[in-house]
Amino acid sequence: MKFSDFDFKDWEKNRGFFDTCLLPFTGLSALESPPEATGALERLRDFMDLVEVPFQGRIVTYPALQYMGEQYIGLINELCRKVKSSGFQYAIVLSADISLSGREIVESDLVLSLPNIVVPSHQRINSVISGKIQEMWQTVKE
Repeated sequence: MKFSDFDFKDWEKNRGFFDTCLLPFTGLSALESPPEATGALERLRDFMDLVEVPFQGRIVTYPALQYMGEQYIGLINELCRKVKSSGFQYAIVLSADISLSGREIVESDLVLSLPNIVVPSHQRINSVISGKIQEMWQTVKE
């Protein structure tokens, strides 16, 4: 569900069911033409659907971080740290166009970077993503 789908009363009543925050990252440089920016946003939306739709009752999608700058890795780590300190147990960072690594985004529990996802020939991307999310949830936190 999107962050904007909740009002204060609904959030207080249901927050226990939503333990995972999805932090989308578009990675725009501001050098894109309007059609290029639109394409990037559409690719991000389509990639987000692979996470949001099957896990609708457990994941809350926060607003996307749209632009990349010199300190974007630090900012993404800071956002992950903050959403987890606000009550989410897990933070997933997702990007359709930018190659991100869990070695860089150390505060996230899972990085889904489309350019880095390997899909075996016998599987579909949605199965691979679902498997990664399920694996994250099954990992015992220390």
